[in-house]
Amino acid sequence: MPALKLDKKYSGLLTAIIMTIALDSTMTFTMISINTGWTAGFLQRFVNGWIIGFAVALPTSLLVIPLARRLVNRIVSQ
Repeated sequence: MPALKLDKKYSGLLTAIIMTIALDSTMTFTMISINTGWTAGFLQRFVNGWIIGFAVALPTSLLVIPLARRLVNRIVSQ
């Protein structure tokens, strides 16, 4: 079975999604662990927090990543 390959035009979106999942998962897990600890209902709080965080972080990533790239390109010499 051949591997599924997406068109290169989706690479920016896919990068933002993967980064958002990784960062949102890490931050949600860390903050819930610090604030409430490993108590009953931890997994439910994590999932709820992750969904809200992802809903905020993905659009933010889609806006910030292109701006950050432009800023970096202005700062770094070619």
